[in-house]
Amino acid sequence: MSDERLALAAEFPQTSFEDWKDSLDKILKGAPFEKKMVVKTYDGIDIQPLYTKDDWNADKNPSGFPGSAPFTRGNSAGGRTLDGWDIRQVHANADKSAANDQILDDLERGVTSLILQFDEAARAGKTGADAPDLAGRGGIMIYSKEDLADVLEGVLLDLAGVSLEAGAQSSAAAQMLIELWADKNIPAEKAMGAFNADPLGVFAATGSLPQSVEDAVKDMAALAKDTAATYPHVTAVKVDTSAYYGAGATETQDLAIAMATGVAYLRAMTEAGLSVDDAAKQIVFSFANGADIFTGIAKLRAARFLWGQIVKASGGSEEAQAMQMHAATAARALSKRDPWVNMLRVTATCFAGAIGGADAITVLPFDHHCGVADDFARRIARNTQIVLQEESYLNKVIDPAGGSWFIENLTEQYAAKAWSLFQEIEGKGGMAAVIIDGTIQAQIAETWQARLKNIATRKDPITGVSEYPNILEAKVERKAPDYQALIAKINASDKTMATLGVQGSGATTTALPAHRLAEGFEKLRDAADAYADKNGHLPKIFSANMGAIAKHTARASFAKNFFEAGGVQATQNNGFTSADDAVAAFKESGAEVCVLCGADDQYETMAADFATGLKAAGAKKVYLAGRGDFDGVDQAVGMGSDVLGTLQDLHTVLGV
Repeated sequence: MSDERLALAAEFPQTSFEDWKDSLDKILKGAPFEKKMVVKTYDGIDIQPLYTKDDWNADKNPSGFPGSAPFTRGNSAGGRTLDGWDIRQVHANADKSAANDQILDDLERGVTSLILQFDEAARAGKTGADAPDLAGRGGIMIYSKEDLADVLEGVLLDLAGVSLEAGAQSSAAAQMLIELWADKNIPAEKAMGAFNADPLGVFAATGSLPQSVEDAVKDMAALAKDTAATYPHVTAVKVDTSAYYGAGATETQDLAIAMATGVAYLRAMTEAGLSVDDAAKQIVFSFANGADIFTGIAKLRAARFLWGQIVKASGGSEEAQAMQMHAATAARALSKRDPWVNMLRVTATCFAGAIGGADAITVLPFDHHCGVADDFARRIARNTQIVLQEESYLNKVIDPAGGSWFIENLTEQYAAKAWSLFQEIEGKGGMAAVIIDGTIQAQIAETWQARLKNIATRKDPITGVSEYPNILEAKVERKAPDYQALIAKINASDKTMATLGVQGSGATTTALPAHRLAEGFEKLRDAADAYADKNGHLPKIFSANMGAIAKHTARASFAKNFFEAGGVQATQNNGFTSADDAVAAFKESGAEVCVLCGADDQYETMAADFATGLKAAGAKKVYLAGRGDFDGVDQAVGMGSDVLGTLQDLHTVLGV
């Protein structure tokens, strides 16, 4: 065998980063490199267009090896190459029978574990009969062990793990599952699942707890202690940052909050008598990922590194330093309009979870914001994971991100910035303190406002919503369950119903809002649809296209994309050679506003005549696609314009 190494670029001269940058400067024609080529994240991190070995110091192997400290590269030396990751799907259909059908369908077709989301009544410690306004909202109507048994009928509980999402009632829900295991003769050593007690996460998300924060954390610790002593394959505690991320948190805020919450729980469990090792093993961390693959990968890698350092500093063994991680689609990343695009978004979130080394992944259905997901949407969500695992083989390479100068660099920057913020939280008294005084809510709200500015100008584009909207496409809507019929079924049941657990309001704070990136534009689309229901057509804007098609097409397309993002339909035509022709067509269109579309040279000679003529013909507002200040033009719209603000103003003008 030859010892010669293949030099892939041997025939090309070596080029330095400086040489490459110099050649790029010629293309940029004097525009600042940092402005055109460097992207700054909401965490203040500069994403460079090109990374070299100088951007990540690989000396002494800082990321370690897969399966060993600092666990940046994963918990297992073999990664997920043997069994793949756990395909964990969420179930929230209010109807127990329908939920059971969907669960069995999922398990028969590749899902390996379940998340059962309890409805709002159960989360409040009540039954659907006691709280009919909450019954079935946001989850399954599970109020007793018998209800849980109905939902899980036919499920092999020693093969499929069951993860409970019961909010503040996690201990009561855990008891239901424990009793069901006993009824099904499932030995403690074979029981699989997660009770997911997360009092601080619930407190931040809902703004209240039925008891004091201190008591809620103590109850969590007691549940963890009992679980650790009895069920080797069950976890009691969850650190879920999805509420913070859904409110607008950045990646480093998300990481810092996760670490601060984990530390609070670790302290409580050790105070309850658990060792650091046993306490750490009781925690599962759950992270939501947006549609940016690289940030998702880096965040998950940084999370493992940070938690490993915390457990190590707390005296935990190397085995205990390995984070148990669940990754899920961030609900904020999904749109209600043109939800078909969500299929691409959830594929990206799943990809990031897989490459980032998550132990379990949840993909939300593409119609998540349209109501209760139908069977087709559930199938696509399930198959997204199966295809990426069994056909794309994402689990067959151990930490493919390892050694990537870009991802390693980003991982380290996330870890450093998150650690700094984590220390700030600890300095202010810990996670509970910053939730109670509203500090963390205020920080996230500030970040959300920064996001809104970029969303409004389409610096952060949302495909199908702020970019390339299809306003004539039928909305995707899902029929709501018949809540009254389901409640009537409960009332007619001879089963004894009891409240789940603790009720009341022992602690309150400012709840985190649940945002969606698309919400501002989708609010305009909803208003436009309401206008159409009343008037028989969508609000219109007349495209005053100038001259030949080749001259006006680019800006006419831009204008259509711009205004239809707010549900205002742009009327199309082949162009006009005179202002009189444009005015006549405007009058015939029935539109009340118009936009001039043409080339720069046309604007110089025709824009003023077109605009003043259209104004005289009754146009309430005349826009110009591009740049320029001409008589009769009220506003120019172009790249970088405040699209959302402009459309909100236009809705007011049109009475939408």
